Amino acid sequence: MGSPTRQLILKVHSRCNLSCDYCYVYESIDQSWREQPNTIAAATVDRLAERIDEHARRHDLRELEVVLHGGEPLMAGHDVLAATLGKIRAAFPATRFAIQTNGILLDDRFLELFHEYGVRVGVSVDGGPAATDRHRRYANGRGSYDRISAGIARLMEPAHTGIYGGLLCTIDVRNDPGEVFEALLAFRPPRIDLLLPHGNWTTPPPDRERPLAYGNWLIQVFDRWYDHRPAETNTRIRLFESIIARLFGRPSHTETIGGERPGIVTVETDGSYEQSDALKTTTEGGPATGLTVGGQSLDELLDYLAVAAPYRLSAKCQACPVVQVCGGGLRAHRYSAENGFDNPSVYCDDLLTLINHIASRVRADLAQAAAAGR
Repeated sequence: MGSPTRQLILKVHSRCNLSCDYCYVYESIDQSWREQPNTIAAATVDRLAERIDEHARRHDLRELEVVLHGGEPLMAGHDVLAATLGKIRAAFPATRFAIQTNGILLDDRFLELFHEYGVRVGVSVDGGPAATDRHRRYANGRGSYDRISAGIARLMEPAHTGIYGGLLCTIDVRNDPGEVFEALLAFRPPRIDLLLPHGNWTTPPPDRERPLAYGNWLIQVFDRWYDHRPAETNTRIRLFESIIARLFGRPSHTETIGGERPGIVTVETDGSYEQSDALKTTTEGGPATGLTVGGQSLDELLDYLAVAAPYRLSAKCQACPVVQVCGGGLRAHRYSAENGFDNPSVYCDDLLTLINHIASRVRADLAQAAAAGR
């Protein structure tokens, strides 16, 4: 028996109310979203709930995280989300729920629903007004910061901090890292996820020609966070914490660091199983598996992925002194049309620089603590 899934990404709505120009779902080479139904059907949720139940029983699961995703998941509406949460919770009571949203449609009824099911709410925002409106815009070009920040403000209210999961920020190195970090901290998030824009060797990320642009940007944020935590903020940053964890041989909490975590499953609105959404930036049909909740169990999917999409590292990665920390980076970032995934990450130099910087800071603190007898 193989390892079970620990996280399931469930697409409840395949369209979005924004038109972000860097979106890996709508603006990349894979355009399969056009064939997806707008909203997940009740019958699909019923079948998925059955799959979760059989998977939990087979592996005697103690917990499973289900992340409601999109598109913009709130566009599915109150009734669809209520029914989806209810059916999955009934199938496996130990399910932990989260949702990733732009927060624009967040209202009282959604908040009540998320409290009822303990749904942790993550909101996507890139910093202050200028940084956010640079990319996160409506189709007519109008910025979205005002409405996104209003949604976050609701989560910051004392009544809702218990379901406030944190913020997701896509990095643009043209934005000042200090200003971005301070703008994010102003929202008092319990956690920040810093997302490298999805790119690869065939379709490079923005500013790829600037050496170490992303590594140096992240170092500035790390130093600000590391020097003042927890005296000024208890905000966690998953990328940095995962690097520190891997330096001590502990598990990462993000697929960007330490190699992809096994058992992450994506279910589209039509019930099809897919791999990571980031693979939409590689080839047409990049994340597709050809399997569905109606035809295959979660165990059959995981067995298929173990053979069809094994996590192998290039020779350069295997010889790298920090491979046990970065794990080769995100699989999608290693892609090239010439030789598939047999490459280091397109962010290899940036990750190496960041990891070495973090390691030197942590080692210096440990040495100082040891000298002081602590």
